[in-house]
This record gives sequence, C-alpha cells and structure tokens, in this order.
Amino acid sequence: MKDFPDTNRFDIRNLVAELRTSIIATLSLAIILCGVYPLIVWGMAQGIFAEKANGSLITREGKAAGSTLIAQGFSGPGYFHSRPSAAGEGYDAASSGGSNLGPTSEKLIDTVRERIARYRLENGLVDSIPIPADAVTTSGSGLDPHISVQNALLQARRVALARGISQEIVHRKIETHTEGRDLGLFGEPRVNVLELNLDLDGKR
Repeated sequence: MKDFPDTNRFDIRNLVAELRTSIIATLSLAIILCGVYPLIVWGMAQGIFAEKANGSLITREGKAAGSTLIAQGFSGPGYFHSRPSAAGEGYDAASSGGSNLGPTSEKLIDTVRERIARYRLENGLVDSIPIPADAVTTSGSGLDPHISVQNALLQARRVALARGISQEIVHRKIETHTEGRDLGLFGEPRVNVLELNLDLDGKR
C-alpha cells in the first residue's frame, strides 16, 4: 500500500512560515513608518524651517503672543481689527470653518449689512466709500490672519486717533507689514494683523 504525505503537517508548517513572515514585515514597517520616517521628517523640519514647523509663533517675554498663521480677535479702537470669523464663537482654532451661508441667504445679507454699518461707524467713513469684502465677510477657515491693504488703510485713521500718533506713522507700519503676492503671481497683497498690532505696541 502506497504512503501519502501528511497534508495536515505540511499545512501547519506553511502557515507558521507565512505567519512569521507577516509578523516580521508588520514590525519592520511599523518601526520604519511610525518611528524612523517621522523622526527624519521632524529632524529636517527643525533644522531647515524650525519657526514654521513649530507653528510660526511670536513670543514676547517668554510667552506666546500668537501665531502669524491664525487670526485673533482685536476689538479696541487702537488696534487693527481682524477679518470677521465664524469659527466657533470666533477665531476658535478648534472649530475652524465658515458660516456655510450662500450668496442668496437672507441671514448672510442682513449680517453683512450690519457689519458694513458698524465698520463705517467705528472708522468714521461716509457712505460713498466702498467697503472691502474682507472687512465684512468671513473666510472659509474663520482663521485668516490677514486683511487686505485697503481694509488696513481704512482703519488707519481710527488707530492713529486712538493712539495719538500721525496717520503717516500708521501708514508706514502698514507698508512694513504688507506681504506681496505668493510667488509674485498668486493672491493679493495682504497685511498680517497680529504683526502690525504688535509693532504698534512696540513689541515687534
């Protein structure tokens, strides 16, 4: 009578070999992708552009005054005001987002009208002066740290009066903190509100 191989023993050996290979591959990939690769990326980021990798924070007297990438709410007359925000209760980095209201939304139309009236009042503007869109509408993230140059210029008179300085000084500050188009082509010139306000406070 002819003997046949023990197929059960063969299958178990094969299974153990495959399992060993799978475990080694999983551990190797875990070490490379969850350990070595992140460490290399972190090291390169810290070595090449540490400021951006750490959140582009501005520190004053050992404390973080804010980030150049995230807007803050400024309400005093002596400060330039940021673009309106719909993120959480406003400027909440944990709840980034827009209002999701469409251009035909009655709520949006009423809100913009109220913002226009308030903007004109607080900056002493007559009805004939056009109001920049970024002064009365929120950005998609609700955390846009910049305002348009025109928006900044329209706020300059209020800021100068509140601080008791000339508008010429304020205009120079605006010019100093005006960023150009990305790569010289994309977007519009813009002003970083936090940097400008810190400069006015003598902390930049």
